[in-house]
Amino acid sequence: MRNFRFASMLIIFFSMLMVLVACGGGGKNIAIGPPASETNTVSKLILEAYGLEEGDYTAFQESFGDAANGVQDGNIDISIGILGLPAGSIESLQASAGDVRMLELSDEAIAYIEENSGYKRHTIPQDMYDFLDSDVETVTAYAILMANTNTISEELGYQLAKIMVENSSEITHAQGVQMTLENALKGEEGLPIHPGAARYYKEQGLEFDNPIAELNITEEKADLILGTGSSGGTYYPLGGEMATVWNNNIDGINVTNTETGASLQNLADIRDGNQDIGMTVHVPALDAVNGTGEFEGAKVENVAFIGHIYPEVVQIVTRETTGIESLDDLK
Repeated sequence: MRNFRFASMLIIFFSMLMVLVACGGGGKNIAIGPPASETNTVSKLILEAYGLEEGDYTAFQESFGDAANGVQDGNIDISIGILGLPAGSIESLQASAGDVRMLELSDEAIAYIEENSGYKRHTIPQDMYDFLDSDVETVTAYAILMANTNTISEELGYQLAKIMVENSSEITHAQGVQMTLENALKGEEGLPIHPGAARYYKEQGLEFDNPIAELNITEEKADLILGTGSSGGTYYPLGGEMATVWNNNIDGINVTNTETGASLQNLADIRDGNQDIGMTVHVPALDAVNGTGEFEGAKVENVAFIGHIYPEVVQIVTRETTGIESLDDLK
């Protein structure tokens, strides 16, 4: 009997140990975005602004769709995403769960984030989602399109920029309305601009003082790869529609959108010759061309700005059932 009890205690002990290992050491389960994504980077900065370090929470590096499913199932307490407004994954989560709560950032946290990154304060209006009962304070950046200067010629860069603006009405995704001439240069500050895009914007009367990127085209390609993001986010479905519009309006090319880890991976893939055009947040794009941040020692020299896509807004969601009302509750 004594041996049986001892064996039972061992089983219980190792079962508890396995749970602790799986959970990563305690705290709330937080989806911080896929590896090699800007969401992953800014999520850590946000949690840092609240005095939270790795080990104070369990990080889940999920795609946005998987993170929303985890929130719905109760396996993830909080999901942090950089998404367009409104975000389809959040609307779907509310439709399924019915008790979504969006967490806002404190003034102190926003000041910390602005001081340590290129993100700026942004207010999500109450009428953006039907479950909001007040405006939500957060931060935002810009989603932009960058091109490989080794594979995208001046004429093709011109056409990519032109079609993004003049044929954006063919895009049914909610963020398609953001691709206007008025918005075209948002997020360009400090970035080299593709000579083809520069020519188009000058023809349209836009002014800018960006350096014009130098091209090193060895062979013009007909089949082009567009790097987007995870299937549950904004980049992938929007990128699919953008590829279709380009294919329908630019002769002699075939653009294929591919699911990726988003911003950081897309910039690295362009550097390494694995992508021709990529969607990214403007903040890591600046790091890429300057060889700073995540790109310290790995500068991307063959990349250039094509145009603005849409505002990227940090959106942090949980469910009423978690009892979490603020990120301060995690301390």
